[in-house]
Formats: sequence, C-alpha cells, structure tokens
Amino acid sequence: MTPFSLKIVTPDGLAYTGQAEEVIVRTTTGDLGIMAGHINCVAPLGMGKATIVIDGKRRYAACIGGMVSVVDGKVTLVPTTFEWADKIDAQRAEVSYQRAQDVLRNKNSTNTEIKLAEARLRRALVRKNVASGR
Repeated sequence: MTPFSLKIVTPDGLAYTGQAEEVIVRTTTGDLGIMAGHINCVAPLGMGKATIVIDGKRRYAACIGGMVSVVDGKVTLVPTTFEWADKIDAQRAEVSYQRAQDVLRNKNSTNTEIKLAEARLRRALVRKNVASGR
C-alpha cells in the first residue's frame, strides 16, 4: 500500500506523526476508511475504534470526538481523546463503566446525571473493547 502523511493531535499533545498506509475511524455518520489518494474532506469524529496501518501492521486505538481532515493527501486526526490499545488502563475503564451503571440503576438520578452517565458508559465501552482486542 502507498503511504501518506498522518498526524494525530489531541488536547494532550501529539499522539503520532509519520507515514501510514490506511486509517479507519468512526465518524458521526459511520466508519470512514482513508488510503493514499483520498479526496479532500473534513468529518466530525464519533466514538469508536480507530485502526491505523503503519509499516504494514495494524494498530488500534480508542478514538473519541473531534474531527478528521484530508487535505492534499495529508491526513490529520484531531480527536478529543485518543488512546492506543496498549496504553488503555482496562481496570480504570471497568471502574468507569461500573460507576456509570450505578448512576443509571439509581432511580433518584437526575436527567443530567443520566446523560453524563450514558456518555461515560459509551466511552468506557469503547475503551474496554479496544483494550480487549474486539
């Protein structure tokens, strides 16, 4: 596969810069696959597993929120959260998942608490799935 320039920048800093052969990310409307020669585009990122092919090897990450752009063959991911699978703290994701479940089971939770817990639950599920290799 033909490589292209990829930069992944988060609020915490640069997560990756270099060449890649393929990028698959979840946008708010579905998965987007990018290879060399992709047309220029900008899309909002959803919540899901990102697949990045570097030197013929697939790497996975939890990619949540933000945007992706392709401009003149250069791909830039600007996610709110980006965690390589091997860096995800699976125990922390499980604790977050359980806390969210507790709020959702509580009949006295406010609408705001429920909405925040639902978002926390979705993020935790993405992290758990990516960390487990699913």
